[in-house]
Amino acid sequence: MKTRRRNYDPDRLSDLPDCVLIHILSTLNTKYAVQTCIFSKRWKNLWKNLPVLSLDYCCFKSLTAFNRFVSRVFSLRDKKTALQALDFYCESHIQHRLLKRIIKYAFSHNVKIMDIWMGCTTEPFPLSYFSSHTLTSLNLTTSLRRCCRTIFPNSLNFQSLTNLSIRYFAFRSSGDDGYVEPFSALKSLNTLIIDCCKVHDEDILSISSATLANLTIRMIPSYNYKFELSTPNLHSFDFTGNPLQKLSNSHNNLSSITHVNIDVQIRLSLENYPLILLNWLTELALVESLTVSSRTLEILYLVPDLWNIDFRYLRKLKSLKIKKHGSSPIPRGIDDFLLQNAPSAEKSIIDL
Repeated sequence: MKTRRRNYDPDRLSDLPDCVLIHILSTLNTKYAVQTCIFSKRWKNLWKNLPVLSLDYCCFKSLTAFNRFVSRVFSLRDKKTALQALDFYCESHIQHRLLKRIIKYAFSHNVKIMDIWMGCTTEPFPLSYFSSHTLTSLNLTTSLRRCCRTIFPNSLNFQSLTNLSIRYFAFRSSGDDGYVEPFSALKSLNTLIIDCCKVHDEDILSISSATLANLTIRMIPSYNYKFELSTPNLHSFDFTGNPLQKLSNSHNNLSSITHVNIDVQIRLSLENYPLILLNWLTELALVESLTVSSRTLEILYLVPDLWNIDFRYLRKLKSLKIKKHGSSPIPRGIDDFLLQNAPSAEKSIIDL
């Protein structure tokens, strides 16, 4: 066996082209990718051409060690190599100065995809200090703490950004009108996910975008807030939470929506929920695909004199899907109410 191993080349991996090896290293945590430099002279400088940086604070014993590693990577990495993606993970609190330095490096090297998961901070997230013409996808998550929410910037200058996902942030108005409008300057935005966020006090989150096609809003029951849509090209709308107001000041704003998913969280103490939900269905009159939860239908069923309402909407409906939550019943006849103007639409029940 020893003789056979001597005749067999144990380092066939090094025979691969540089581009293949760099691609393999790009799938690793950057700390481990850098450690491959000890393999041989061939590997010594490969990591310096990584198009993807994956920085994980959990891989280090202290913030000092992590800070030192980041400094070395930034100083030794090939400055001519564009940064395709940056993944940064730090579940605990991070120094604001270090966070700004990491973001600044990414933007100065034309980053396209950025994914940041970090601990909550009392300071606003430092994206408003930067601009980028290359960033296309941005995923931001902070840790969830009841007493603390990182403030999301009121304006972003990323002209090529198409996908934005934010989780566990807080929105706060910077003026006296009570409106928060952080997305209006994103001229290429296509998909927006707002997950478990909070809007301060009585502020209203204004989602204004001429290019937005897909919108997902998920609310925490204890953090309901009002939002307003100005999205003339919105195609898909996915909502989990409680309806507090009209979706838009103009029906034309929502006429392009064809796919809708609504899951209302039951709070029967608020009597206006059923009527607001009914109003949503009139605003979304031209949808072709409607998915609702059994909890949503329970709320709709509470509309006073529902069966006597002249409901002239949902005429273009082609598909109705009902998601059944456990033992939560589907009120009798409520599906017929929704399908009365589109009797040929397909109906299906999904048992969750």
